Amino acid sequence: MNTAIINGRIVDPAGGTVRDGGVFICKGAIAGIGAAPAGFTAERTIDASGLTICPGLIDMCARTREPGLERKATIASETAAAAAGGITALCCPPDTVPAIDTPAMAHLVRQRGREAGASRVLPVGALTTGLAGKTITDMAALADSGCVAIGNALASVVNSLVMRRALQYAATFNLAVILHAEDPWLRGNGCVHEGEVSTRLGLAAIPATAETVGVARDLALIEQTRARAHFGHLSCGRAVAMVAEAQRNGLPVTAGVTAHHLHLCEEDVGEFDSRCHVIPPLRSRADRRALREAVQSGVLSAVCSDHQPHGADAKLVPFGESEPGISGLETLLPLVLRLAGEGVADLPAALALVTSGPAKILGLNAGALTPGAPADVCIFDAQKEWTLDAAKMHSRGRNTPFDGQPMRGKVALTLVGGKVAYRDPAFGAA
Repeated sequence: MNTAIINGRIVDPAGGTVRDGGVFICKGAIAGIGAAPAGFTAERTIDASGLTICPGLIDMCARTREPGLERKATIASETAAAAAGGITALCCPPDTVPAIDTPAMAHLVRQRGREAGASRVLPVGALTTGLAGKTITDMAALADSGCVAIGNALASVVNSLVMRRALQYAATFNLAVILHAEDPWLRGNGCVHEGEVSTRLGLAAIPATAETVGVARDLALIEQTRARAHFGHLSCGRAVAMVAEAQRNGLPVTAGVTAHHLHLCEEDVGEFDSRCHVIPPLRSRADRRALREAVQSGVLSAVCSDHQPHGADAKLVPFGESEPGISGLETLLPLVLRLAGEGVADLPAALALVTSGPAKILGLNAGALTPGAPADVCIFDAQKEWTLDAAKMHSRGRNTPFDGQPMRGKVALTLVGGKVAYRDPAFGAA
């Protein structure tokens, strides 16, 4: 139905502006911003007084656990959690079971996403068959089947010749390749950053060079193939500096970071807190500072949740035996808003990291409130203070180190294609 969202504070991340006014929706698309277009008649009016209106968030890395690991979560449960967090589109990495390495698997993921009816599910196709790093997939067919990018999830492509050929193939069709840069031999069986904490706790460590060596290899191949590549989640300052230099030299490369790497560091592991077991690991304070500076400079143009829901048993074991990952869909928006509150970026620039930034990287018609764009909208109370209670999260994964922490910024309403995907019970205007 035709919808008028009135009296809100409209944030345009792409243009870097904030203004008061309305957003007008017709047939699932944005019809006008500010004032109603000529001849527009609203069938539904949403009063957004005191609230902020922005494009729906785009999460570039979020695992739904379906197909293959439905005991942990499903597309239905995690897209509902995404909508509750203001996320209207999430990219599903190819490490499902089986992997998204055929058009049939891509169609399956998209179909189940449509059936769930909440946030959009955008599959990322596998770079190699079965993510084994040996044989490249038919990437063009995967793209034709709806995959928005190609990647190998957290599985390293050890053979540099295979990686070179994969990047050449992707470059031929101008496909975006999402990279997890890591040297598997340097990583070994590590589970935390190599530093003071790993030494004190006696845990197997992952040096920063595991990432920088991987970045160096991939940048050399990108320079040769001119493939359009995105480093999905960098974690250390030296790797960011390498990407910055590549960008200055004109390479078609972008980079992103997880929300938790911008707010946590190795010290948060404390006394074996397995909720802080993530890959790549939480690095040093200096690395976290470098990541924040890279956000300010624009070297890092996207922030993702790297959502990995687990059952409670996955974390109730010794740290090194626990499964890595954080349930991050519902904390993505408040953690990005925290960046604005701490002066890392202004509000439009912070929101661009989860809207227009990812949309530009993936080549999507999304992430902006412009006439003709899909009416994917997030309406939130930027001043609302609340405390995260993991037990009340919408996701089936409750594994978050932010449990019990104060948050600011609460989603009131999420629209996907003009339809209500989530409404906070306290917000009764829709």
